[in-house]
Amino acid sequence: MGLLHQRHILVAISGGIAAYKGAELVRLLKKQGAVVRVILSRGAKEFITPLTLQALSGEPTHSELLDETAEAGMGHIELARWADLVVIAPGTADVIARLAQGRADDLLTTVALATPAPVAVAPAMNQQMWANEATQDNLRQLVGRGIQIIGPDAGEQACGDVGPGRLLEPDAIASALAENFESRLLEGKHVVITAGPTVEAIDPVRYLSNHSSGKMGYALARACADAGARVTLITGPVTLTPPNRVDRVPVTSAIEMHDAAMRCASNADIFIGAAAVADYRPESSAPEKLKKTAGENRVISLVQNPDIVAAVAALAQRPALVIGFAAETTELIAHAREKRHRKGLDYIVANDVSDPETTFGSDQNAVHLISEHEAHYLPLATKQVIAERIISLVAHHLGSTSPTSG
Repeated sequence: MGLLHQRHILVAISGGIAAYKGAELVRLLKKQGAVVRVILSRGAKEFITPLTLQALSGEPTHSELLDETAEAGMGHIELARWADLVVIAPGTADVIARLAQGRADDLLTTVALATPAPVAVAPAMNQQMWANEATQDNLRQLVGRGIQIIGPDAGEQACGDVGPGRLLEPDAIASALAENFESRLLEGKHVVITAGPTVEAIDPVRYLSNHSSGKMGYALARACADAGARVTLITGPVTLTPPNRVDRVPVTSAIEMHDAAMRCASNADIFIGAAAVADYRPESSAPEKLKKTAGENRVISLVQNPDIVAAVAALAQRPALVIGFAAETTELIAHAREKRHRKGLDYIVANDVSDPETTFGSDQNAVHLISEHEAHYLPLATKQVIAERIISLVAHHLGSTSPTSG
């Protein structure tokens, strides 16, 4: 599997003669494992049909800003949040100018303005339009805002001119997009991550657990692998496919997860406790199914499970960075700061699980990354985007961070 596997790529095709190459770009991205959705501008529909793009992407093609059938008329926001990356190909001189002005007068420009994901533009226009100072000034503005410019190529153009301005070939665009997902920030580092729930047996049939899906921990594992790290993923029972290039250690109970974490963490550079570990377990597990007796209440005695991330932080040979999670429903920041200090963590990731958009099992998240001296708010985005932003922030501290005193 390549770097684009399961990435959410939003391909926005604007109205130029090179629009037909957008179909080939969608096909190549799908071939490399990406999940692709397409925005087709009104002008682009003069060159290529929505049905073609729908057939190639396997998803509905989007064209209208105000579409009452798409998420109660707010489909542009859903698209903006869904994307791991937005690529505008071809990017005409008109679209580039409107992006530079920050306009939001159609679906394409509105999504580009509203998305928290990286945005790339593959320009395509007449060579004189490309050379015009207004176009070059607009491009400088986009680059200054962090937008990636891919191409253009040079050669014979549809109008008969020869020079720079041709849309880069789709395979070259796809290769450039893949580079967004390989930061190498953790090259040579070992990262241990816990993910998912733990399951605490009452008897062979019943158990105590929680609603954790494991999606955040798995997204972090993938982000670390993409950044060049050797990743050990200690995972409770989930239905997710493990990311590529990750060593998976399956466990069931909190005790099993604790023991695996203690074995693996002592030679790790970073430990991330993303699992939702059950705070309690039954004092004893019945060897056979407990039978229900009419009219009888049953009392189950519970004992505390070990605090895994705190135990890792207290190791004599602790990782350079120990990161925990705080899933809260009230007083998010205050509770997270207290938990970080009490457990001796370098960072804590706090999220509000009372919000339907960021609750357990959601594909999206919005978090606060909190250290002793800093707090970063990462707004609502896919969990993969959130994971990559967390890794980008903490990786820069790896060489200078010392264990907290608690």
